[in-house]
Amino acid sequence: MALTKLTKNLIDGTFGTEWVSTIQTSNFTAVAGKGYFVNTTSAEITISLPAGTAGNEVIIQDYAGTFATNKVIFSANGSEKIQGSTDDFENNTNNSTINLVYQDSTKGWTANNIVVYAPSTAVNYLIVAGGGAGGGHINTNYGGGGGAGGYLTGTESVVATGTNYLITVGAGATSATNGSNSQAFSTTATGGGGGGWYQNSQPADGIGKDGGSGGGGASGYAGLGMPPFPGGSGVSGQGNDGGETNNSGGYQSAGGGGAGAAGANVSGAGGAGGAGGVGLSSTITGSSVFYAGGGGGSGYNGAGGAGGNGGGGAGASYNPTVGPADPGTPNTGGGGGGSMGALGAGGNGGSGIVVLSYPSTFTLTNPGSGLTLSTATVSSNNVTTITAGTGNIQLN
Repeated sequence: MALTKLTKNLIDGTFGTEWVSTIQTSNFTAVAGKGYFVNTTSAEITISLPAGTAGNEVIIQDYAGTFATNKVIFSANGSEKIQGSTDDFENNTNNSTINLVYQDSTKGWTANNIVVYAPSTAVNYLIVAGGGAGGGHINTNYGGGGGAGGYLTGTESVVATGTNYLITVGAGATSATNGSNSQAFSTTATGGGGGGWYQNSQPADGIGKDGGSGGGGASGYAGLGMPPFPGGSGVSGQGNDGGETNNSGGYQSAGGGGAGAAGANVSGAGGAGGAGGVGLSSTITGSSVFYAGGGGGSGYNGAGGAGGNGGGGAGASYNPTVGPADPGTPNTGGGGGGSMGALGAGGNGGSGIVVLSYPSTFTLTNPGSGLTLSTATVSSNNVTTITAGTGNIQLN
């Protein structure tokens, strides 16, 4: 009988392992002495290993060459072990052949090409950069609205547990400069462009700065034959351009761009400043909130331009009602309002924000601190809102 079995094994090549012809495409429990072709094209597959006796084998073959995309996971039976541990293990190498051998109750099932399982999940994100500051200095005549910080939403499809991921929340700008970038994972939102600001000795500064959304163009002295001062350009997919001031006889300035619309252009003799472009709304926190509105341009013989919905600051007004420029709202990436020399600097840009949404079966930590954050539960997800700083996060 033994000789007959050995002869059969030598002929058909099984050598004690019986291969299951059905391709495995979902979770299953393995049987000792069998080999399985496992196809993870559609999803990860968990294999529950049986209780073993010394010398038992289970062989797994990557059928479609997809273990690197969707890993195969091994779970021990009851109090049994894998590699001497009660942890689950995995293989994530394409075209692997995994030969699991049972040694004893101390070591359990062992193989040379499996590692401790590190579960991963998809994380939805909102990333908003810091807003640009409105144009305007103490010696400046007129200022355009600051552009909103870049606005990005999306999904990081594979976030592994126990792995550090860098997060940065961009600060809002001051003194007609650009806001700072925000970052999550490998995705960066660009800081908003500063508003243009005009003074006789440096007319080129009347052009709005490029950014996530562009800053608005300032007004120059119409009597000096100034060319139009265009707004800065926004980054495609993150924001819009700032408005243009055509210097055709007035002294009002254009609005900064927002995530949802360009800043308003201005022309003609006197009047209100251009409105900042509207931002975009997100429901990642569980309610609809607008972010990344552009700052309004300064007005002359009219009101300052309104800030765009999404934290944009209103522009200064000079005549008949004097009022300073407003800053962008913190943690919205809103652009600051444009100002005038007699009323001081333009409004500061609003700081940015990063919001992460992930399954509530995971927790988020901030190793080494560096970030200001809070977490709430929204439906079946945890939502972490990060309002300041630079540092690493981990999911566990």
